[in-house]
Amino acid sequence: MRIVLDNFQIVDEENDISGYIIIDDGIITGIDSPGKQDAAIVIDGSRLLPSGKKPLLMPAFVDLHAHFRDPCLYEKGGSPPSEVSLPSEVSLLSEVLESASLAAVAGGYGTLICMANTKPAIDSPEKVSIIKKRSGALGLIDLYPVMSLTKGMEGKELSGITALAPRPSRERGNDGWEGPLMLSEDGKDLASDDLFLAAMNEAKRIGVPVSCHCDFGGEEAAAAKKAGKGRAVWSRIEENNAVRRVIELGKKAGCHIHIDHVSTAEAVGTIRRAKAEITNGFTLTCEAMPHNICLTEDDARKLGDETYGRVNPPLRSEEDRKALIEGIVDGTIDAIATDHAPHRKTDKESGAPGFSGLETAFAAVFTELNRVIGLKRLSSLMSANPARILGFDGGVQGRVQKRGRILPGYRADLVIIDPDASWIVSPSAFKSRGENSAFAGRALCGRILMTLHSGRVVFDSLRI
Repeated sequence: MRIVLDNFQIVDEENDISGYIIIDDGIITGIDSPGKQDAAIVIDGSRLLPSGKKPLLMPAFVDLHAHFRDPCLYEKGGSPPSEVSLPSEVSLLSEVLESASLAAVAGGYGTLICMANTKPAIDSPEKVSIIKKRSGALGLIDLYPVMSLTKGMEGKELSGITALAPRPSRERGNDGWEGPLMLSEDGKDLASDDLFLAAMNEAKRIGVPVSCHCDFGGEEAAAAKKAGKGRAVWSRIEENNAVRRVIELGKKAGCHIHIDHVSTAEAVGTIRRAKAEITNGFTLTCEAMPHNICLTEDDARKLGDETYGRVNPPLRSEEDRKALIEGIVDGTIDAIATDHAPHRKTDKESGAPGFSGLETAFAAVFTELNRVIGLKRLSSLMSANPARILGFDGGVQGRVQKRGRILPGYRADLVIIDPDASWIVSPSAFKSRGENSAFAGRALCGRILMTLHSGRVVFDSLRI
């Protein structure tokens, strides 16, 4: 079926044009090209906004780092039970696959990586497959579960990564491969250099990146804690030491290291220098989070240092925040990810670290960065670059997998945005179960109007 999206400002990492696109069977087949008149469905952007102004049409966002909390409760049966027989534990979760997926499309996301630190941990190909199949049945997003580096995330022996076959090369296409697109022990680093290096060697063999949490600070961080230093001190030591450590181990393995939630000026500098010295097949990428880009330790204090303002790594100084923006401007930072970490109210009040981030991510960074880097660079950080890191920019076979750009041959994973809309963040209106937002009560600019997944409308704020 042919769909035309007409009267839009079309923006991706290289283009900023006024026009229309043509979608055939979920694939972008034309931009301002013949065939518009044959559309079965036309979405007219000029009718979406009261002013008649053209909304933005951008590639749907790709999130390299989210926590869906869903603990793979259906492992034994291989498929979810009926609604009436869901285990009682579900009601206690801060998030489930369904609520997280709804939050994702409400935030403009089409492809996401979910972390393995669930209970039980996602440490086998079977668990990856179960969650991916459940997500596929929902049809809202493409979800790619991470597999943990060690069994049970206990840091003692390698997980089921040793059983994974190598991922097909980009030249031969990515279709039909059901393995993880990233490996990670997110939530903690491996203490053993030998075990960490062994895991990196497996990642090299498989052909996927290792997503590194970077909080193993060694004796220096342990001494700072013992001396009674505050979290702002010892967590900085942890991050800075761990970043240096994973880079050195990654160089030995010659694998792809992706550093999570960079937050300190020192870590940005270390990554910048390391990228200038890439050798031996070693690849280094990194991400920053909206809350670290937009907020500081002063905001954490206002929210509550040990409650609603707590996140790992913590919100840091204004100097650190400026260093992140400098790293975004000069290309040191490759992607903006959410680290979506929903919590129940009682858990957050007890000190659980993390924020719900899917539904505020774009608006937060658009409000903060648009005048600094512009929409094309922002699209690169939230769509094209993350897609490249996951390998969704290469050749394909069968189903088209390319995404992150608005080009013929790419999947029609798209987001429609009103860039002029100002709105107050009200977590009670979130699709996510987690209402722990760092931006609660703040006025942000840029509202998601509609999200399309393979050409299908999966979120429509105008009809809710």
